[in-house]
Amino acid sequence: MNSFFTWQTLMTYSGAVLATTLVTQFLKGLPYIVKIPTRIVSYFIALATMICATVFTDGFTWSGFAMSFINAVVVALASNGAFDAVNKNTPSTPCAA
Repeated sequence: MNSFFTWQTLMTYSGAVLATTLVTQFLKGLPYIVKIPTRIVSYFIALATMICATVFTDGFTWSGFAMSFINAVVVALASNGAFDAVNKNTPSTPCAA
């Protein structure tokens, strides 16, 4: 395997969710993004990921472009849910031994 992600990987559900989660977590601490709700940020990251992956694998089609908007909702919701599930099970303060 020569790379972590490929455009074909980003076209899969799990690849798009992972990429969206990672990029969202990386960007959400930036000063100008802090004021935007994380759900909105993750949607636009998922949308950009889905549009780019579609264009670079299948080429531009209007139907692929339109489906990217719906697929981005699914990917963003899954990304937010995955982060919430991990964050909920992680203690916020270290346990004293």
